[in-house]
Amino acid sequence: MKIGDRVVMNDKYRVAESNNGKIFEVRSEPWDLCGTECVLLEGFRGGYAVDGLTVVD
Repeated sequence: MKIGDRVVMNDKYRVAESNNGKIFEVRSEPWDLCGTECVLLEGFRGGYAVDGLTVVD
């Protein structure tokens, strides 16, 4: 996953109704947060686990 990728939150974690199906743009390189690889998303506060995201075209 890289900066500029367009992603949606998948079913790995509970997703708020307001974010279900919403397309986000990745705005950071992945980093390790307590053993979990995370990225920042445009329009989302805080980091989000990479394995909870699916890249879309």
